Amino acid sequence: MLEMNSVSTNYGPVPMLRDVSLHVGPGEMVCLLGPNGAGKSTTFNAICGLLRSDTGTIRIAGRDVKERGTERLASLGAGFVPEGRRLFPTLTVRENLRLAFDAARNPALDFKSQIDRMADLFPRIRERLGQKAGTMSGGEQAMVALARALIADPSLVVMDEPSLGLSPKLIDEYFQIVARIRDEGKAVLLIEQNAETALSIAERGYLLIRGRIVLSGLSADLLKDDTIRHLYL
Repeated sequence: MLEMNSVSTNYGPVPMLRDVSLHVGPGEMVCLLGPNGAGKSTTFNAICGLLRSDTGTIRIAGRDVKERGTERLASLGAGFVPEGRRLFPTLTVRENLRLAFDAARNPALDFKSQIDRMADLFPRIRERLGQKAGTMSGGEQAMVALARALIADPSLVVMDEPSLGLSPKLIDEYFQIVARIRDEGKAVLLIEQNAETALSIAERGYLLIRGRIVLSGLSADLLKDDTIRHLYL
């Protein structure tokens, strides 16, 4: 569902990603770990097409992101949860969800039915549909941002630091929902600094340091690795 092959990017003269390669197969959950400044959000922006890669290729469902364009990635079956939620604060919850639903351009889906599905995952969403997103708490906004990524039933979900700013209780609740998404068979790339939690629900993981992938493997093996333990545990 997602392939990055030898991707390098720069911010002006400053190199950010250096020959990064990773992949996420259909129905697989993979996490990308790394300390602050490692290039995790840069990776997210490159996957979204918001940051053009200087070398290498990025493909979603076999289609080159550069050729497709950011605004059309939803129609490939991709949903995104950016760092900091990035909701439209003056629009209601329903309007935020509607924008994501329409972007996918999937005639097989019905918006009302998808709203009902989101309400099953996030019980408070139904009662907040008419509320402006900017007036909600951080935890509620996090749930709406995830619902926005899921509203068009994507095959791939890419999340950038979804637990950032959440209380420990909300983090547990959030990752229970992420695990449920995994169990439904969606491919997930979880970009996360909370290594122990991410590795506990992902099948595989990559460690990014200073823009390079320095370690990869099965989650159970990474949890025992000295580098991971030194950085996080």
